[in-house]
Amino acid sequence: MSARKVMAWYGAWMALLAAAFYRYPAQHILIWSLIGFSGVGAIVCGIVRYRPRRWTPWLWLMLGMALLCVGDTLYNVLTDLYGEVNPFPSLSDMLYLAMYPLVTLGMLGLSKAGAASRDRTVPLDAIIVTAGLGLLSWVFLISPQIFNEQLTVSQRLVSVAYPLGDILLLATVGRLIAVVPFSPTVALLTTGALGLLAADVFYGLVQLHGFWRVGGPVDLGWIVFYACWGAAALHPSMADLTTPRVVRPREMTTFHQVLLTLFVLIPLIVLIFGVGQGRLQHPMVIVAFVVATFLLALIRLFGVINSYRGDTIRTAGIRSSNAALMSATTVDGVTWVLKRTAERLLPAGTPYRAVMVMNDGSEPELFPATPTTGSRMRFTGSLPPQIARQLGDFEITLLCPLALDDRPIGDPNIGVLLLSADEMSLSYLQLPMEVVASQAALAIERIMLNNEITRHNSEQYFRTLVHNTADVILIVEPDGGRIRYASPSAPTVFGTGDLDGKNLADLVDSPHHTLVTDLLALAASEDEAVDTADWTVRRPDGTSVRTEVSCRDLRDEPTVGGLVLTLRDVTDQRRMEAELTHLAYHDSLTGLANRVRFSERIAQAIARAEHDGTVVGVLFIDLDDFKVVNDTLGHEHGDQLLRAVGDRLAEVLRSDDIAARLGGDEFAALIEGAHDAATIDEVAGRIVAALSEPFTIDNRLVSGMASIGISTSADASNAQDLLRQADMALYVAKGEGKGQWRRYLPELHTAIVERLELRTELDQAIADQSFTIEFQPIVELRTGITAGYEALVRWYHPTRGRLLPGEFIEVAEESGQIVSIGDQVLRKAIHEAARWRREAGPDAPYVSINVSARQFRAPGFVESVHDALTDAGLPPHQLMLEITESLLLRDDDQIWEDLTELRATGVRVAIDDFGTGYSSLSYLRHVPLDVVKIDRLFTSTIASSAQQAALVDGIVRLAHTLGLQVIAEGIERTVERDLLSRIGCRYGQGFLFARPLTSEDALKFMTAQHVPA
Repeated sequence: MSARKVMAWYGAWMALLAAAFYRYPAQHILIWSLIGFSGVGAIVCGIVRYRPRRWTPWLWLMLGMALLCVGDTLYNVLTDLYGEVNPFPSLSDMLYLAMYPLVTLGMLGLSKAGAASRDRTVPLDAIIVTAGLGLLSWVFLISPQIFNEQLTVSQRLVSVAYPLGDILLLATVGRLIAVVPFSPTVALLTTGALGLLAADVFYGLVQLHGFWRVGGPVDLGWIVFYACWGAAALHPSMADLTTPRVVRPREMTTFHQVLLTLFVLIPLIVLIFGVGQGRLQHPMVIVAFVVATFLLALIRLFGVINSYRGDTIRTAGIRSSNAALMSATTVDGVTWVLKRTAERLLPAGTPYRAVMVMNDGSEPELFPATPTTGSRMRFTGSLPPQIARQLGDFEITLLCPLALDDRPIGDPNIGVLLLSADEMSLSYLQLPMEVVASQAALAIERIMLNNEITRHNSEQYFRTLVHNTADVILIVEPDGGRIRYASPSAPTVFGTGDLDGKNLADLVDSPHHTLVTDLLALAASEDEAVDTADWTVRRPDGTSVRTEVSCRDLRDEPTVGGLVLTLRDVTDQRRMEAELTHLAYHDSLTGLANRVRFSERIAQAIARAEHDGTVVGVLFIDLDDFKVVNDTLGHEHGDQLLRAVGDRLAEVLRSDDIAARLGGDEFAALIEGAHDAATIDEVAGRIVAALSEPFTIDNRLVSGMASIGISTSADASNAQDLLRQADMALYVAKGEGKGQWRRYLPELHTAIVERLELRTELDQAIADQSFTIEFQPIVELRTGITAGYEALVRWYHPTRGRLLPGEFIEVAEESGQIVSIGDQVLRKAIHEAARWRREAGPDAPYVSINVSARQFRAPGFVESVHDALTDAGLPPHQLMLEITESLLLRDDDQIWEDLTELRATGVRVAIDDFGTGYSSLSYLRHVPLDVVKIDRLFTSTIASSAQQAALVDGIVRLAHTLGLQVIAEGIERTVERDLLSRIGCRYGQGFLFARPLTSEDALKFMTAQHVPA
């Protein structure tokens, strides 16, 4: 019976059983058993009928389906015949769960192919998808079961095992779809697995709500599972799943990328949604999923990088093989190159066999009527016996055809290369050997053409043979290089066909005259063809052509009697190679050298410096305000700025020096031939000065100011040390302000190590809550009454004692530790303010707390402020938050919404250090603020500078016009206080009134009011 009839009868039988199951629910035990065991029997029939190469995976699928069927039957018997009410867990549950590992083994076995097993991206993608679905299962299926107090421990474990098994099955199905070419069997297996998954998911959901009945829509999913998997085994394509095949790499489509990104973001979306809704349950589980998916995404990225590295290595091997094929002069030589290539591409020590069969009529079954350039796999035993014996005991052989679709004369099938090894190794060879085989076909075609030339003794026949070839063939005298014959294609290269009697060297560009003489001499002294060389041919019209030349000594052939040269026009090929080489070593945006080229030049410069005694310098250049340009003007303007910086940098450097862009806004310069380090310092100074001049980008002046780190070969012996030391010096230069350059000194390393140690100690201080707060009074200038206190953090270091913020805040900002420190300061300050209110009454001063931009942008900051106020019992109007203008540089709607929300609850907002940032006056009109704090930079000179006094007066008037209060910082003299009071500034703080106080001293200060009026 044909496969089509078998499938039709099976489908009709399963449809009849499904209809009977829903029509006669009283007989569901018998009918359900028939449905399940019909699917099991179909798999057995498929195994016997088609005899797949590996029948073990189908056996696992059959056993898994059988366990599911037995479990269903047992469950129905317990509930219907013996009257047990929901026997959970029971033996049937154990059978259900035992099904999942068996089915998983089967699906993995079906999707196991040599190339697929080497491809780590497929299982990684499956794991990422599994992680995303696992989190959803945790939220909707697993956690409700685990935390269901009505279930016993065993019931919980079994309830959790079901969705885990479904996720595992879904992952293996995804791997099968990704690895195996589409076929009816794959479609049926996928449909059945989805039916099982849907049935299990809906069954779990209805179980959570405590209802389910036999014959409902849930059972339809299991029926689809039984029917489809049985049909998959009965389809003839089931044997193809385990048949050796060439697996082609699949491109990652946009849909695949979007889908994978969605599954990577699922844990993060769940986390953000839970935090936003305030109903985040089991946060550590969700965080674990977020971390896991992030690590998987990193591993996936590293896999792509490793794959690219492997492709690069294989490409190098293929290029080497192509060069060897170009110099091969016999078919045996081509065969040796192919075997050598296979040995080079395989892992060391891998056993293999290689046989070359030419299309000479001896083995016609190896050469299909329609030529094919793609490799294919066959069982070694199915090959002709004499060839199978040469290939050894390997089960599978890879056939790489040597064919030319556009071969002008003869059968396009030139030959076939047979490689036998284990399936894993063959899958690794299939694609590179296809490329090499295509080049080998060209090489053999060239060899056969040369053999044909030498075999015929008729010059007329020789001319007819080569008349249509694109390559130019010359016969020249070994002494002097006089041309005796030129093929009809000579005008395509030389621009003229009249070459008889001319000297070959005169037709080649003058720098290559020596190459012509050397090649002819070498060819005359060798028995075989010499390696190819590149010549530039100068045409009569002045144009030039790049040619690839090979030469062979045929002086002993009576019909030739000279040296035969083959010239091929490779002008476009060499131009493309040059462009690719330029792209590999230069930055595409600026045209400067990239990191790879820069590192190579450093190594070369160091080697030269060791001989001539000069100094090599490396400059790391980082733009100071590039992020501001990108954020305010956009990335297009940022790219224009980078190009302009690259041009100006190239203008400043000497012609022997090299400028490079390492990435982002990072540039570098290599200074060679310097007499001492001072010369390199002068170059750095010129670069800083050149980049300090603003750039004009789209009629806007944009700052390109940069910081530079310098290292010299006087302190380093290799490229790695130079780069590392320049990076350290740049780190120090950036820390000392904008537009600075610093040269590496040995003590810099110690300073950076100390900075790292300070970061580690900060972690411990955060854990131990070692930070204390001191409070500086904010007083009303006319009355001297304390209106508020600014909270100032202090760190009592175990060895260095009391540290002020300037000694550790910068490190905390860099590392992100400022968020934790700020949270501790916020809570402690609010707690102390609440205590003042309880002891001094409702008129107690407010507390003002500095908030860093990074802390303010941290998720949940506004909620943390509300929580701290609620926990301490402090009214919101007793709290003022001080922010800096750097927080407002970007038009971030979320930040403005948070500021508005804080002020709506009563919390006041002050802008600190006013006048020292960007566009300060423009922000006063739009930002929701209450207070402006004038920086001590203005107040310290107000009494000595009339211009400064007028400026402060203008700021105070502007603030009052906008309805803002003004607080002057850094008041240390009475004259400053009196002058500020006269111009309308109501509040101030500084050492004139009091230095920072402890909480207890602050309470005494506010009650005693020792501030002079």
